[in-house]
Amino acid sequence: MRKRILMVEDTEDNRQIVRDLIATTEYELIEAADGAAGVAAAAAQKPDLILMDIQLPVIDGYEAASRIKADPALRHIPIIAVTSYALSGDEAKALAAGCDGYIAKPFSPRQLLAKIRELLS
Repeated sequence: MRKRILMVEDTEDNRQIVRDLIATTEYELIEAADGAAGVAAAAAQKPDLILMDIQLPVIDGYEAASRIKADPALRHIPIIAVTSYALSGDEAKALAAGCDGYIAKPFSPRQLLAKIRELLS
């Protein structure tokens, strides 16, 4: 069975970049366009990994990650924060919110795939 990745990202261009990248892999991609939809999709779809933007409408990625990690049925799902919000201390804040990895935009496709494979192995 193919492993499923949930991408929570509000910018269509960024979703398309990840869509194109994941299309070259063995993974299946699920998408959500805001933090609340991301939490709902995580609960409904039970993905194997989540790519979480931080600057999101409705609830931000920090809060969405915290809610997912607070749910006993979901807390085992690794979350990678993928954000252009790369200021000093942001990686620590993402990890404190429950994210298992952090990648700053713009990222190299090779870097993102390496992190995905590391957390799914």
